[in-house]
Amino acid sequence: MKKIVIIGVGAQGSTIAKRMNEDPEVGEIICADYDLKAAKSLEDTLSKAKGVQVDARKVVNVIKVAAGADFIVNGCSTDFNFILMEAALEVKADYQDMAGPYTVGTDYIEGYRQALEDWGKKFEAIGKIALIGTGSAPGIANVIARHSADELDEVDTIEIYVYDAVVSNKYVLFWWSPEVALGDMCMETYSYIDGKHVIDDPFSRPMMMKFKDIEAEICMYDHAHDEPVTMGFHAKKYLKGAKNIYFKYGGPSVDKSKLLYQMGLLSHDAIEVNGVKVSPFDVVIAAAPPAPKYPEEIQEILDGGLKSEDGAFLIRVIGTKAGQEKVIDRYVNAPGLIESFQKSGLTHETYCTGQCAAVFTKLMVNNKIDLKGAISPESLGKNAREYYFSELAKLGVTVTIDN
Repeated sequence: MKKIVIIGVGAQGSTIAKRMNEDPEVGEIICADYDLKAAKSLEDTLSKAKGVQVDARKVVNVIKVAAGADFIVNGCSTDFNFILMEAALEVKADYQDMAGPYTVGTDYIEGYRQALEDWGKKFEAIGKIALIGTGSAPGIANVIARHSADELDEVDTIEIYVYDAVVSNKYVLFWWSPEVALGDMCMETYSYIDGKHVIDDPFSRPMMMKFKDIEAEICMYDHAHDEPVTMGFHAKKYLKGAKNIYFKYGGPSVDKSKLLYQMGLLSHDAIEVNGVKVSPFDVVIAAAPPAPKYPEEIQEILDGGLKSEDGAFLIRVIGTKAGQEKVIDRYVNAPGLIESFQKSGLTHETYCTGQCAAVFTKLMVNNKIDLKGAISPESLGKNAREYYFSELAKLGVTVTIDN
């Protein structure tokens, strides 16, 4: 029986705890959070859970909480990644996080290089796994890209498209933290073009895209995301030599964010207004409605009705098979807002990301990964990928091929 320590039990961390509480391989789950109430609520509802308080900004605190753990799951923001990786090495535990590492003064490319190469050597030396970037995007998107690449002789281009048009009568700018979402919107974008990582401006390379079952064409933009970074590092080893890798994002909230960006309202640089210096970004965040978090907040939105529940999550891989060009389109199908809330009391965003992340944890708990060191989801072998898809399907998240 294995011991899991989850540091940060918000929407994703608590979902992983609930899924692991059902797994017969798990004997103990330590739910650790700065908010003791959040941690204790899981102790009260899950038979294997114990809630504790931790200040994860200091590695010594994490080491103390994680003593004897087989796995450390990072449910915190990305600036905690290297702290928790250090703790995992100290207690000799496997490690998992949901998104790429961030270090002050570096970009995602350098952060991931450090994680995959420098930290990877440390985990490999003790025979452990650091599985990084494991949610829906990044996460399942990477697994699907690898699965499609394996069907081709050579890969030229991998394109990941996320379109979100869940719009309620009660105004919601984003279905997760506006601070995180808008922070991403004003970040430099990452692509992999002609075999090289490329950093560009926000909202670069716009294009019109037609998705199945969506009547209108949608304007999609490059967006700051992990997939082109890790898959660029792994293009030759795991992705049949892919030369171009893009992540593009679109929808009403993206269009509104572009306007804010163009007006300078996503700038962190202080400006003077009536003799007072303020950050435009801070003003926007202060004025933006918070994302619905609690079931009663989501229920209120549903009671007010939805204008639209559209969305699409497409992974397109273009390459050649037996000398002929081939395009493989795979769509992720997940419960919408209404169904997600009925299933779990969560929004569609948190439900899909949380379930995807939990099944990555299940892969490690059930010894389905035969690699050591730091890896990202496109590294997983065929058996691990097929197990991943089958377990996700039990949770209502499926993948269909559309060619």
